[in-house]
Amino acid sequence: MKNHLQRVAAIHDLSGFGRASLTVVIPILSSMGVQVCPLPTAVLSSHSAFPGFSGRELTNELPQMIQHWKELNIQFDAIYSGYLGAVGQIDLVKDFIDDFAVAGQLVIVDPVLGDNGKLYAAFNPPMVEKMRELVSKAEVITPNLTEAAFLLGEPYRPQVSIAELKSWCVRLSELGPQQVIITSVPEEALPNKTSVIAYNAEDKRYWRVSCDYLPANYPGTGDAFASVMVGALLQGDSLPIALDRAVHFISMGVRATFGHDHLPAEGILIEKVLPSLNAPVQISSYQLLD
Repeated sequence: MKNHLQRVAAIHDLSGFGRASLTVVIPILSSMGVQVCPLPTAVLSSHSAFPGFSGRELTNELPQMIQHWKELNIQFDAIYSGYLGAVGQIDLVKDFIDDFAVAGQLVIVDPVLGDNGKLYAAFNPPMVEKMRELVSKAEVITPNLTEAAFLLGEPYRPQVSIAELKSWCVRLSELGPQQVIITSVPEEALPNKTSVIAYNAEDKRYWRVSCDYLPANYPGTGDAFASVMVGALLQGDSLPIALDRAVHFISMGVRATFGHDHLPAEGILIEKVLPSLNAPVQISSYQLLD
C-alpha cells in the first residue's frame, strides 16, 4: 500500500485519560506531517499514575491485527515501540520488525521499564532481559537514566558523571542500536539543569542538550520526547538537531503547564505547544562532547 505521507507503526498502549503513550504519540507525529498507525499493546482507563485504573493487555489480539496489516501489504517508513503490556509482546514486536522491514526504515525503541531507580509495578527482571533483545533490533533507543542502568545491569544512581554516561552509551550501542539517547540526566555541576546525552556509533560522536529544571513530574514526557525524535529524524534532521527540537518541545510544554493549577498526573498541556513543531528549526543549545 503506497505511502502518500511518511507512515509510522506506533506500538504503544492506549490510555483513555492522561497524556501518555498513544494519546501523545498520535497528535505529535500527526502535527509533524506523519501518518500514525497505532498498534495498541494494552487499553487502559487511564495511565498508571492514576490510582484504581482498569485495563486489558492485548497480547492475544496482536497477532490477528498484525496478520491483517500483512494482508493489506502496508509499508512503514518507521517502526516505533514504547510501553509493552506483557513480556510475551516483545517477541511479537521483534517479529513485526523483521516482517515489515524495508530499505531505509527507521526503527526506534523506547525501552519503557521504569523511572527514579525502580521498575514499573507491572515489570520484573525477565522483562528487562527480553527488552535487551528488542533493543538489539533498533537503530535508535531512548532510555531514561533508570532504564539505561537496568539494561546494562548497573546499579541506579541519581548522579552519574558524563564520562560514565559516555561509557554507558557505547555499551548500549554494542547491544545493537546505532544511536543511543539517554534522557532525564541530572547535571552534577548545574543542579538547576537537566540534560539528554546521545551517542552516534557511526561517527563516534557524543551530544548533549540541556534545559532548565522545574520541580514538577509529568507522566508522558518520555513518550512526547521520543515522538518528536521520530518525527524529526523522518524529516531528515541530524541527531543533534532532532535532540534540540525534542528537548525544547518538552521544555516549552512543561513551562506552558507549570504555571497553571493543573494536576501533574494529567501530563503536560501539549495542545498549547503543538504548533511549535512546525516552526523553523532553531539551532540553539546542542553541544558536542569531547
